[in-house]
Amino acid sequence: MKNIVDTLEKILKINSPSGYTHEIIKYIEELFAGYKDLFITKTNKGSLLISFSQAPKLVLSGHVDTLGALVKEIKSNGTIEITMLGGYPLTSFEGEYVTIRNSKGKLYRGTFLLNNPAAHVNKDVVNEKRELKKMSIRLDELVSSEKDVKKLGIDVGDFIFYDNRFEYTKSGFVKSRFLDDKACAAVMIELIKELSENKSKYNKNIGFYFSNYEEVGHGACAGIPGSAEELLVMDMAVIGDGCTGKEDGVSICVKDSSGPYDFNVTHKLKTLAQKSRLKYVTDIYPHYGSDGSAALAAGYDLRVGLIGPGVSASHGVERTHRKGLEETYRLAMLYIKSIN
Repeated sequence: MKNIVDTLEKILKINSPSGYTHEIIKYIEELFAGYKDLFITKTNKGSLLISFSQAPKLVLSGHVDTLGALVKEIKSNGTIEITMLGGYPLTSFEGEYVTIRNSKGKLYRGTFLLNNPAAHVNKDVVNEKRELKKMSIRLDELVSSEKDVKKLGIDVGDFIFYDNRFEYTKSGFVKSRFLDDKACAAVMIELIKELSENKSKYNKNIGFYFSNYEEVGHGACAGIPGSAEELLVMDMAVIGDGCTGKEDGVSICVKDSSGPYDFNVTHKLKTLAQKSRLKYVTDIYPHYGSDGSAALAAGYDLRVGLIGPGVSASHGVERTHRKGLEETYRLAMLYIKSIN
């Protein structure tokens, strides 16, 4: 548990928008390749299952894919229009530095900006509506035409990675884009390490599923082993008006936009949190879906629960706290220990 923040920083440095997750999946796979007690498998679409049994009854799920973009159009002036991967407020991402990867793997830097962004030229720059057709990437290359950009090997469909801006403060806050859901992916990695080091203490019917298309809605539609009876989804908890989540605590989600989570799983999570005096809340998320939603919609016969650390400014300039990560770790471990 003491290494959660270090692990989080490492995986945040690996770009992984939906559709480009092979690098982070490979990193996690290689991280555990030398562990003899683990069963490691990948699905056809690239998600990863790490299990202590070939037939786990409990699976913990978190997603490694993040928000991002693709090149949609190269404009005549050499700027680039994007199409979004996942949903996010453009006002939050305006001004963010980006990296564009062309089809040969060469990387180029740029900035995501409003078209005609100079305040000394555009008197409406403050009030202009932020929408994709009015925004573009300014490449950090001497380009002034579509032809110039294409000479760099950049074309429609190339991936665009937003900078994460990771920072760990002295007061224990973790600030970064894409804490959704790499915060929980880091927790899961540390849980696997702990269980492997102390495997005699725990039930072995446990698996960990790292999904890779959650941000676009079909992360856990496939890949959950048929032996699974319960799915404990680990994903960021909402903070905002009408919600109870806190950055230094763990949230237990009772319901999101896809419907209620399993009563028995939720009740058990609450009971475990109360008995161990964890800092927790129960909550309802009005505009939220998870890998649990995807798995149930796909027809899996599972009891599903959802927990996660409180994350401020979700899908924007996100922030959580070390204590929230630790409480999420503790609750997940308590649930694992409770499995017969």
